[in-house]
Amino acid sequence: MRASGEPYIIHPLEVAEVLAEMKLDSSAIAAGLLHDSVEDTPATNEEIAAEFGHQVAHIVEGVTKIDKIQFANREDRQAENVRKMLLAMVSDVRVVLIKLADRLHNMRTLEHLSPDRQEAIARETQDIYAPLAHRLGMGKVRGELEDLAFRYTDPVSYEKVAEAVEARRLEGEQFLKGVEDTLVEQLRENGIEARVEWRIKRLYSIFQKIERSKVSFDQVYDLLAIRVITQDVAACYAVFGLIHTLWRPVPGRIKDFIAIPRANRYQSLHTTVMGASGHQFEVQIRTEEMHRIAEEGIAAHWKYKAGGGAAVTARDEERLNWIRQLVEWQKEMTDPNEFLSSLKMDLYPDEVYTFTPKGKVVVVPADGTPVDFAYTIHTEVGHTCVGAKVNTRMVPLRTKLRTGDIVEIVTQKDHKPSRDWLTFVKSPRARNKIKHWLNEDQRRRAVEIGRKLLEREARKFKVPMSQISDQDLGRIANEYGVATAADLLATLGQGKHSAHQLLSKLSPGYAAQADAEPAPETKLPSTAESAMSDAVRKLHLTGSDSLQVEGQNDLLVYRARCCNPIRGEEIVGYVTRGKGVAVHARSCPNVQNLLYESDRRIAVEWSRVGDQTPGRRQRYPVKITIYCDDRAGMLKELTAVISDDNTNIKGVDIRQDENGEAIIEFVVEAEDLHHLNRMVLGIRRVPGVRTVQRRQKL
Repeated sequence: MRASGEPYIIHPLEVAEVLAEMKLDSSAIAAGLLHDSVEDTPATNEEIAAEFGHQVAHIVEGVTKIDKIQFANREDRQAENVRKMLLAMVSDVRVVLIKLADRLHNMRTLEHLSPDRQEAIARETQDIYAPLAHRLGMGKVRGELEDLAFRYTDPVSYEKVAEAVEARRLEGEQFLKGVEDTLVEQLRENGIEARVEWRIKRLYSIFQKIERSKVSFDQVYDLLAIRVITQDVAACYAVFGLIHTLWRPVPGRIKDFIAIPRANRYQSLHTTVMGASGHQFEVQIRTEEMHRIAEEGIAAHWKYKAGGGAAVTARDEERLNWIRQLVEWQKEMTDPNEFLSSLKMDLYPDEVYTFTPKGKVVVVPADGTPVDFAYTIHTEVGHTCVGAKVNTRMVPLRTKLRTGDIVEIVTQKDHKPSRDWLTFVKSPRARNKIKHWLNEDQRRRAVEIGRKLLEREARKFKVPMSQISDQDLGRIANEYGVATAADLLATLGQGKHSAHQLLSKLSPGYAAQADAEPAPETKLPSTAESAMSDAVRKLHLTGSDSLQVEGQNDLLVYRARCCNPIRGEEIVGYVTRGKGVAVHARSCPNVQNLLYESDRRIAVEWSRVGDQTPGRRQRYPVKITIYCDDRAGMLKELTAVISDDNTNIKGVDIRQDENGEAIIEFVVEAEDLHHLNRMVLGIRRVPGVRTVQRRQKL
């Protein structure tokens, strides 16, 4: 039985129906019916292959979650399941189509689960599955997934937006019907064969616009949209001209995605125009083929022959090339959290279209730089990049590129990537390649330092290095949680172990000698490289009394000022040389820049000392910014909500934005993330409050 009380078979039947609506083949629909059988029943993949064929078994295997491996936490398991799905998807895209159909039905019936499970599944859908549908061009699936997830990730905002849309729906629908009638008449008079549709913008899209632009609902001008679907490309441009003779275009809102398609192969002409009554509305113009691709994406072309082979178009190949590149980049990432954060960045890019001097289009992310451009061309071009010309003028490497720029990269042999590049590159490809090179370079230096430390310790006690081979080091490597001699020397160079410990294992005679004659503390020469050996320093706990390194309580631990994490947040620790362990919220932007130094990462946890008694727990200062109407009594209502939750207000600042709306900043003391979320929920229910944001930096 499902959590809803209905028979479990309903779920695979519904998944199969979604796949049938996508017009997929019988193998995909069979795999949809069987997609949970290996995971949730005694059936094996071998039985499925015997009964239904190897193709169906291969797809089911790709969809089945990893359950036989023990993971440290839920995030690692999630990351590896997503990685497995992407790998399977390269050889057969039906794997991800079934996964999307599975998630779509689960989201449609999510109300039957507990609130915690609802939010976790909805958040994963918003972060991974909806963006994945977007990258595959599946606009219809992506839209439904986003709206379903929005209901559970932010119920207050969902209710507000839904109420505002419903209040204007009747007026909007009447207006759009009037526009439709006018347009149909004009198309007929001009002899253009086309059909006209209209729609009101999706709830999640409206919310994103309000959040991104800090505007009120009344200022969302593309709430209403008309879609004109023609027979060919020439007709698209004819309709485009006709629209601008009927209504005045809004400057800066014209986009030609037919000439330059989006990365997911989406094509359309977009323009926003002003109606006679002052209503702004968006018009999208596309052919029937473009419309099918915009709605169904890769599923629109994925037709399977009777023999089991796939008829793949050139456009499908372009989509799959993105997936293959993605998988190739991810191979260099061993850390699951780094993999997931990088994947999320790559799934939902805003794009800028630039050109090489020879006219080839190169797509880089919004705010992308010449370094992003260089790595998009080739890894070696990125590594050896020393300068760039944009529109024939030399520019700094951190210059933000704009659509239409002609970019020429200047390279120099033997030049190496700079760590500073990580502060401004935007593309996951560039970031991953730079991190990979820096990791390799840092590891090489750590191995050299580790070897020097071991040699010096050996000389001090007259242990011949000729007696210590790499085989000997490899033999004890497992005891220190690493695989090879080089790995062991690297951990020594990074300060995770001492040369004294290693030599004791390698030369028992040395241990007795060391006991008889205590060795002075080993120190590296004062070079730039020597800082690595000081990476971990044992100190008495004088930092935050609510944090500790997992399994230890004698390391200096402190909360990073850049993100100011509070109890209940997911946290990650980074060794700060000479200062101890800085603890960041996992969502902190700086964590992205620190991920390349995976050797400095250390597991941290919120300690339980002194936090057992409610009311006596440590409180954390948090800054929250409220965008709201500037009306009498607003401040009184907000402070009442905060103080009613037994929260101390440490500071308040009030100002107006250029539109005359109020921006109120509070510094409050929160016990933990649950306390903060409860407070924010109360604030958002105050009439006139549009957005509440937490400012990580105080």
